[in-house]
Amino acid sequence: MDYERDILNILKEAGTEGLCVHKIARHVFNTHNSFFGTLCFEDVYRYVKQYLYKNSKTRSSIIEKTGVRGFYRLNVISGDRGQLMFLFEDEKEEEAPRKVEDTSLSLF
Repeated sequence: MDYERDILNILKEAGTEGLCVHKIARHVFNTHNSFFGTLCFEDVYRYVKQYLYKNSKTRSSIIEKTGVRGFYRLNVISGDRGQLMFLFEDEKEEEAPRKVEDTSLSLF
């Protein structure tokens, strides 16, 4: 499972306000849960909680705690944040201008 990437993507979308652990876990759970492969929410919640706690211990970590208990966000000061934002940017393919062909019948 690629929970780490989902957690970071969710925190990126949350912005500077961050999200609580329960909402992050709910998003990850909904992303990976399906009709044929069911997950236990408690397991996902436990994993998300441990991941956020482990990756928010130092000031240079990618994730930081907000002033509110249980809320996390991406660390603005972290040097890895620039690379992280670069990796998560949606690649927009540039459409080549289409050449319009005249399919009408010629009178001459």
